[in-house]
Amino acid sequence: MAGERHILVVDDEEEVRDTLYNVLKSLDYKPHVAASGKEALQILKKEKIDVVLSDLYMPEMDGIELLKKVRVENNKIVFLMITAHPTIETAVEAIKKGAYDYLTKPFHIEEVRLKINRALEKKGLYGSLKMANGIIWALLISIPIWLILGIILASVFSD
Repeated sequence: MAGERHILVVDDEEEVRDTLYNVLKSLDYKPHVAASGKEALQILKKEKIDVVLSDLYMPEMDGIELLKKVRVENNKIVFLMITAHPTIETAVEAIKKGAYDYLTKPFHIEEVRLKINRALEKKGLYGSLKMANGIIWALLISIPIWLILGIILASVFSD
């Protein structure tokens, strides 16, 4: 299942991109890399991305700006922020803008794996919840219709 999951790494540092690409590949994900927010947006238009791992501080378009643009285009993509300089303020801002979580550099492979798996579980649960809600609504709507139909048929055949 993990092999079908597409993850986009966005970082202006080539070493970070390469490291995460190799880690994600070893964890059986389908990694994509972008050196900038602009390049990331182009990839997002072409590929079905499940998770974005984006650096917070990048030239031209920072991670928060990318997050805002991704949210406008597709709010189902799980977004994880990467930062070497975590502060409470940046973490709170990222979460408020729609990031699921954040990773701090340097990161450990196990931490990357855990956060991605949690994010994907959340995405899966969200999809399951929407489907369950749809089924509940369908039942709620269909029960009164059948009830009304039964009452009508009962009154027609009782006369």
